[in-house]
Amino acid sequence: MKNATFRQLRVFVEVAKHLSFSKAAQALHLTPPAVTMQVKELEGHVGLALFERNGRQVSLSTVGEYMLVYARKMLATLKDAEDAAARLQKLEIGILNIGMVSTAKYFVPRMLAEFRREHEGIEIKLTVGNREQLVKMLQGNEVDIAIMGRPPKELATRVEPFAAHPHVFVAPTDHPLLRVSRASVESLRPYSFIIREEGSGTRAALENFFRTARFEPKVAMEMSSNETIKQAVMAGMGLSFLSLHTIGLELDNRLISVLEVEGTPVVRAWNCVHTLSKLLSPAAEAFRYFVLERGEGFLADQFGRFSPEPAVTTLPPA
Repeated sequence: MKNATFRQLRVFVEVAKHLSFSKAAQALHLTPPAVTMQVKELEGHVGLALFERNGRQVSLSTVGEYMLVYARKMLATLKDAEDAAARLQKLEIGILNIGMVSTAKYFVPRMLAEFRREHEGIEIKLTVGNREQLVKMLQGNEVDIAIMGRPPKELATRVEPFAAHPHVFVAPTDHPLLRVSRASVESLRPYSFIIREEGSGTRAALENFFRTARFEPKVAMEMSSNETIKQAVMAGMGLSFLSLHTIGLELDNRLISVLEVEGTPVVRAWNCVHTLSKLLSPAAEAFRYFVLERGEGFLADQFGRFSPEPAVTTLPPA
């Protein structure tokens, strides 16, 4: 239980209150996949199921009934601490260094704009790189906090999931597989793929998916830019596998299509990461709290209309 988060406890308590994942999602302003992800992570920390599921019926397991008592006590204690902190809070100033993987550039700048409106005394420096580059930035103490998908195993870090991160196969709008209600992985064999570069979290998610399916894709080209990949897909140069959070504009304007492939979407997690050796400044702590409390709701508002129900969940390694 030592790795459980207050966010997971809040979601668990809300699901227990409604005995419904969808109603809990509505109450928390989250998506149903995000609620499912948080509960599954908490069950992983506990080591036992918290709910019993019979079709659409949800009920607390015996373990869940016990855990609910302690979860409510912990959340009540946290509320007392938050109230005390609010009374003692001082003006936040200073420089905040944020690193993010390139896929996060589709939502992090908007989150930062909202954060700045509430914390005008903080100067923000934002750095973008792929996962491999971001790990080096954390190791070199170049960033206070990193927003990324797959967390680093090679560093001692505090990793806090804050939102579901679905990945999907994309195709041009006239692709023949769009006429299939749910394509098999094998049906992808005749088509070429445009994939992200080595070191990218998206590339790692795709390779893991194909490895599990025992499928060897036909790779046409490799690119380091989501934008370039989208343009290539729209031009009919191949299929690709991208974060759903990178294609909102194209889906709104019907420039690109999501392929319904068995086993997808692959839902990973967005994580807020910092090294354990780093003492966060008040500015960094304020941003961390902002992301953990409001990040999922922000993404749900921006991308929730595109989010299909997950067929498979690939959580980040512990």
